[in-house]
Amino acid sequence: MSRCAVIQMVSGPDFEVNLGTAERLVRAAAAEGARLVLLPENFALFDSSGLRALACAQGLGELQQRLGALAKSAGIWLVAGSVPLMLRDDGAEVADGRVRSASLVFDDQGRQRARYDKRHLFDVEVADAQQSYRESVYIEPGSEIVLVDTPCGRLGLSICYDLRFADHYQRLRDAGAELISVPSAFTAVTGAAHWELLLRARAVEFQCYVLGANQGGQHGKGRETWGHSMIVGPWGEVSASLALGEGWCSAEIDLDELRRLRQRMPVSAHRRITL
Repeated sequence: MSRCAVIQMVSGPDFEVNLGTAERLVRAAAAEGARLVLLPENFALFDSSGLRALACAQGLGELQQRLGALAKSAGIWLVAGSVPLMLRDDGAEVADGRVRSASLVFDDQGRQRARYDKRHLFDVEVADAQQSYRESVYIEPGSEIVLVDTPCGRLGLSICYDLRFADHYQRLRDAGAELISVPSAFTAVTGAAHWELLLRARAVEFQCYVLGANQGGQHGKGRETWGHSMIVGPWGEVSASLALGEGWCSAEIDLDELRRLRQRMPVSAHRRITL
C-alpha cells in the first residue's frame, strides 16, 4: 500500500503567497508519509484574468522548476493541480492571448513526467455573486487524455469541469487508470450540489481511487469555492476529507484490493457499448 494526499487552498492574487502556502502544505503531507500529493486547480493564482500575465512572468519555466525542486526536496510525486502555460504540448504558442491550463506531474527526482491540458471549459451561469463564468475567454482547451505510472498506481489526469463528463473517465479507465486526479475550484453553489456526488460516482463507475483537491473558501470579488477535498475509494467510500479552509488529508491506496474488486465485479468486461 502507499499513501496519497490532497491539498486544499484558498488561493488569492499573490503568486508568492500562494506558492509559499502550497509548499508548506505539501511538505506537511510528505512528512506524514504521503508518496503522491495533489494540489488544487489554480493554486498559484486564483484569478483567471491574470493567468496570461502569470504565464508570461513564468515563461522561462521558473514555476515548473520550483515545483520540480519541491517534489525532489520533499521526496514525493507532485501533481501540480493546474498551471497556466503559453505553449501547447507541441511547442506552438497559444496565439490569441489565452493560455493552456495544464496539470503537471513531477516525480520524486524533480523531473516532469506528464502534462495534461484541461479539455472541458467552465462556460456556465451559476446562481452566486459572480453569476457568469467564461473560462474559454482565458483558456484554450486541450484535446488529449493523459495517464502516468506513479508509485501509487497508474494515474489518469483531469481538471475540475472534466468531472461532469463521464466519457473522459471511461477513456482513462480503458487506458488502465487505477487512480484519477481531480484538481478543482468548484464554486460553493455547484460544489454543494454535485462535488461529492460526482467524485463518488466516478470512483464507483470506473472502479478507481479518486483524488479530489479543491479550493475552499472566500477569494474576494464575490468568488467562493466549496472545499470538501476528499479521497474516494473504488467502492465509493470517502476515505479522507476536509471541510473549508486550507489544509490537507491523506489515505492509503491499496492496489491489491482494487484488483480484487475488479475481479469480483468485472464491470469493464460487461460493457455493451464502447466509445
